[in-house]
Amino acid sequence: MTDEMTAAALERRLAGLGFHLPKPAAPVANYVPFVSAGNVIVISGQGPILGEERILGKLGAEVALEAGIRAAQLCFVNLLAQLGAALDGEFGRLRRIMRLGGFIAATADFTDHARVMNGASDLAVALFGERGRHARTTVGVPSLPLDFAVEVEGMFEIG
Repeated sequence: MTDEMTAAALERRLAGLGFHLPKPAAPVANYVPFVSAGNVIVISGQGPILGEERILGKLGAEVALEAGIRAAQLCFVNLLAQLGAALDGEFGRLRRIMRLGGFIAATADFTDHARVMNGASDLAVALFGERGRHARTTVGVPSLPLDFAVEVEGMFEIG
């Protein structure tokens, strides 16, 4: 990724991987989609919705591992939509993805949380190379808002 990365250039990279950059989702409760302070932007958790595609339910029950990985990817694409709003489409300002936090709705016996979250992490690196390498937390939870299978939040360094 070069400093000239625009929303259109990112859209082309996403399309090459089978995704598109959506319109940023509006908050579903009393919070803001992102907060910036200095050279850091923190983006609220995003769910696995892209167009008509929604991945709902629990891993280890009605949601298969492959669908969970896809859910994490969709969450990351939605993080990018919010980042684009925060940066007015100037993705070239992204210096680094600092951290991703993943929440996986799962049954008590499900243990592949890290593999699910790799969907978001692998997509970050595929799109941004070294700038996409990040610290990460992955947590299994009994349920998520709107019955999301996965939710991902992020912290980004910008210039």
